[in-house]
Amino acid sequence: MTDHLTRPHPELGRPGPVCPFIRNSATRHLVWAGSAVGGDTLPMARMHEVIDDAFEVYRRLLHENPTEARRSTLVTIFPELTRYELIDAAHRAHKTQAVTQGLMLGQFYPGCTVPGLWNRAFHPLDAPLPMLVLRPMMSTDFPFLVSRSDWLYAYFTQVAPDLPQALRWAIAEKMLVDGPEAGEITSLRVHSADEHAR
Repeated sequence: MTDHLTRPHPELGRPGPVCPFIRNSATRHLVWAGSAVGGDTLPMARMHEVIDDAFEVYRRLLHENPTEARRSTLVTIFPELTRYELIDAAHRAHKTQAVTQGLMLGQFYPGCTVPGLWNRAFHPLDAPLPMLVLRPMMSTDFPFLVSRSDWLYAYFTQVAPDLPQALRWAIAEKMLVDGPEAGEITSLRVHSADEHAR
């Protein structure tokens, strides 16, 4: 975290650290981590159990410290895993669970090619260890949620909760992005460098 995420990177595409939130969260002791052993022999069913447990732990942490919920992060590391497609599969299987709770579930592993918001050639989820990360949904997460109307509805519920429910659904349906365009994270970014996530 301190060697990479809290520092600027020449390929990031914007000024500031790679992750603008992690320094504050780490300073406040709001980053928790756990590990799941088993590596490549870890059955997918067990991975699902580990992630379900992470959700439960995260909910408890937020309940114990609700004033710091916007800064809290839970990292689940799979230190011996080299079959990174299992991380992607677990991410796909649990993303809706996260999003409907106003959270984001990020998949990180060596060689992860998900493009950055500011530079599609920069891969911010390329990490030294495979992991899944739970954190609060932010206003800048829109590009990661455009492929499903229920995800967009959850997004608008977080960022514009005062809008009527039917209007949030209507906006979600209108802003849905189909096909390969939904994976064009960088071109879907709609905020500018001076608009910070909330």
